[in-house]
Amino acid sequence: MNASKRPRRWLPRSVRARAALAAALTAAAVLVGIGGWMHHEIYRQSARIAEVQARENLFALVGQVNEGVVPDRTSAVPYEIVATGRRGAVASGGGLDAVDSGARHVLPAPSALFAPTPPPDSDDGWFYTVRPLRIPARGGHAPTGSLDLAGRTYPVLYVDTWAGGLSRDKAAALGIAPDATLRTYVVVLPETAAAITATTDDLLLRAGLAGLVLIAAAAYFTVRLALRPVEAIRALTASVTADDPRERVTVPATGHEITALATTINTTLQRLDTAAARQRRFVADAAHELRSPLTSLLASLEVALAYPERTDWPTAVTTAARQTRRLQALAEDLLLLARSDAQAPETALQAVDLSALAAKLAEQYSLSGSTLILTCDSTGPAPVDGNPGELERLLRNLIDNAVRHAARRIEITVWTEGTWAVLTVVDDGPGVPVEDAERIFERFVRLDDARSRAHGGSGLGLAIARDLAHRHGGTLTLAPRTPGACFRLRLALNRSGTAGDPG
Repeated sequence: MNASKRPRRWLPRSVRARAALAAALTAAAVLVGIGGWMHHEIYRQSARIAEVQARENLFALVGQVNEGVVPDRTSAVPYEIVATGRRGAVASGGGLDAVDSGARHVLPAPSALFAPTPPPDSDDGWFYTVRPLRIPARGGHAPTGSLDLAGRTYPVLYVDTWAGGLSRDKAAALGIAPDATLRTYVVVLPETAAAITATTDDLLLRAGLAGLVLIAAAAYFTVRLALRPVEAIRALTASVTADDPRERVTVPATGHEITALATTINTTLQRLDTAAARQRRFVADAAHELRSPLTSLLASLEVALAYPERTDWPTAVTTAARQTRRLQALAEDLLLLARSDAQAPETALQAVDLSALAAKLAEQYSLSGSTLILTCDSTGPAPVDGNPGELERLLRNLIDNAVRHAARRIEITVWTEGTWAVLTVVDDGPGVPVEDAERIFERFVRLDDARSRAHGGSGLGLAIARDLAHRHGGTLTLAPRTPGACFRLRLALNRSGTAGDPG
């Protein structure tokens, strides 16, 4: 067995379990996507809130500096104010270098934490700048309860304030030279955003797992309920046997796919029932048809053997030969019908001239010594694709039927009509009632007034002729006509327009 065609053993066999697994996997993919998006958005929004908080603290600190007030050591976020120029008093909070918001309030010199940069020429002290900076490592140990930021990189907001823009009293209060520049730094702490995101991730994970279990369970039980009618259909179909194919499944009134399945199964069972009944009828009719000539043949032979001295042996042999020929013809008809029912593969098709074939058969019947007048007219060649032997059998059955019922004359006409070749066989016999126009094409059907076993008919000729017409993609119908009967055969013309010798 090809490895690619082997069933995957890791997949569950049950449709219910497969549906639940598929639903769970689909839901998991959707939840993972939603969870990733929510993780990103929550972290971004939390970080944005932290930045807004840091910005508010930054502006508050800058406002205090502009008022000449040394900022208080306490702050919601770490900060530091660095002075460039002459040494002066500057404030430090949040433990940027000491890692303790209350470790030092006044720095004796510019902090080594950030490299001071000259103020921009057009800076008014209120437009802040954001950039990521790495907090340098410090010596010693952090005091108890301190916030350790050393060695990490954080986004930092800062604003430059020029001391020249302050009054002398304010600059003196800050302890800075008039040409100095103050840079106020505030650190944006992402720890809160990370904590909020972690908490949200944990909640989403728990909710997602619970949701997957619920979705899988819902899919499992939903499919289980949906498949109950299928199980009922399976159980009832399993009880159908060849001896009793009359069982039918119950069609649900829901109108969904199960209803269509039940309807299709009932239609299939009906076709099987019809086919089985037709087969039984065919076997019974075939046995009946075979029994009649066999009985007649056996009776004539037994009489001849019982009274050999009074038997006209030439007549007895002639009768036996006639009955044998009848049996042979019937056996051939039954074999042909059996092959047709089995849909045996057709032999290679050939181009056959329907006009030439009809003319040949008409000539053969004329030379057989029949008292009937049989004519064949055509407007020209009528090439069709088909099996020459089967097409000859088709036409011969039509002619035989006409010969059995014609009073004096039979007319065969062939012409082309568009892409079709049309052949009609008309006799001047008693005709066929309108209500029997289709029934005469059924097997073993004889009309009481026109057909009988005395005339040698088995009731299979027209049935075989129609089957052969259908096998060649054509039609055979009984056209309305009074008096007599007119059989019309339509076959598709050969595409090349050429035909071989009908033989």
